[in-house]
Amino acid sequence: MYDLIVIGGGPAGLAAACAAWERGLRKILLAERDRELGGILNQCIHNGFGLHYFKEELTGPEYARRFIEQLADTGVEVRLDTMVLEVTPERQVHMVGRDTGYRVEEAKSIILAMGCRERTRGAIAIPGTRPAGVLTAGAAQRYVNMEGWLPGRRAVVLGSGDIGLIMARRMTLEGAKVLACVELMPQSGGLARNIVQCLRDYDIPLLLSHTVTDIRGRERVEQVVVSRVDGECRPIPGTEMIFDCDTLLLSVGLIPENELTRQAGIEMDPRTGGARVRENMETSLHGVFACGNAAHVHDLVDHVTTESQRAGAAAARYVLAGCVSEEAGEASFHQARSAALGDAGDVDGRTVLVCTVCPRGCRLVADTSGGGFAVMGNGCSRGIDYARAEVTCPTRVVTSTVRCRGGAHPRCPVKTDRPVPKSMIPQVMAALDGICAAAPVHVGQVLLADVCGTGAAIVATREL
Repeated sequence: MYDLIVIGGGPAGLAAACAAWERGLRKILLAERDRELGGILNQCIHNGFGLHYFKEELTGPEYARRFIEQLADTGVEVRLDTMVLEVTPERQVHMVGRDTGYRVEEAKSIILAMGCRERTRGAIAIPGTRPAGVLTAGAAQRYVNMEGWLPGRRAVVLGSGDIGLIMARRMTLEGAKVLACVELMPQSGGLARNIVQCLRDYDIPLLLSHTVTDIRGRERVEQVVVSRVDGECRPIPGTEMIFDCDTLLLSVGLIPENELTRQAGIEMDPRTGGARVRENMETSLHGVFACGNAAHVHDLVDHVTTESQRAGAAAARYVLAGCVSEEAGEASFHQARSAALGDAGDVDGRTVLVCTVCPRGCRLVADTSGGGFAVMGNGCSRGIDYARAEVTCPTRVVTSTVRCRGGAHPRCPVKTDRPVPKSMIPQVMAALDGICAAAPVHVGQVLLADVCGTGAAIVATREL
């Protein structure tokens, strides 16, 4: 019998297993259905992770690697390519793996860290034909960033959550034309920093209070129809716009992955779509804990980490105390949303900006009237430096992929080791086409020095 079985090897499962080991549990099993640890972070090659937890900006693979290395320093047993089929109220875990076959393992405690999945076209019932070319943004992200396939050449993105915004930029950088990002609500659901870096930087229109009302095409998407909606989100006749495109990416929300949770008879929370949990992340089934996006969908992976560490510590306390549950109140699931960009621009020598230094997205006003320079609205001193650079010579860290030979994956995620002038991004992307990394590749390995004379190096962000 195991002290703890963790289901899921993404950021939540990794943090929970490490925390439980640090608190004294020694017989821990982590089961992951994919061939490698890291979960969704492996395909999130953009930067912006770790600003809260590590106090530095990392890409998704870099963030995952830190916890994979922590896990490697423990004695946690890891089973990859292993699908968990059932969790019983008696804390039995039915699983099947390529190497182990069908197994039933017993545990004193269980942590559910299965993550979440995307809503599909069927979940939101878009009318029209059923051609190829309609994908979720996450599926397109995997195709582009891990498999090396571009889903289409002319795309419309439905939904302005962070995944949709990031994929609008990613498709543009790979040579596709993103015609518009369409949002049903009167404000964006994504972080303000992503609206700046993913839409404004590439002149991609954001159509608020609009939605897709028809999909046209036989074998492949040929057109989508976008209509304005009223205050009750109903399409307004006569406002239709037709976009000629071959791809529609759906970024219309995430749902906690909870088939195992319901199957075990655990009480669900209708507010979050996940298990109802106490402050220590314990569910209604004693000894079973839920964390990360399986409990409720988070905006930032940093928050997933801290919550999952709390779950791992609680599981350890539960086992070491003789499997006695703690008294705890209800957890709060309030999540703050950043405001939409809206009013950025230049007025009478004043430039309104959204700071992208951290996820807070402070709204800055840079005043250059009278030949001086002053900044208002910044929450920290870094905002002043950001505003000065943005007004004089805006720069960005470029994240992308290059070809890779001799490894398990055809693409290697990379980034510039420092920001480059925004005007140079097309030249940097063109230079990446000439790079072919040879496995093994190590994180931080320089694949191209001084790209396009910018002084920045192209470095790998994942071990391959």
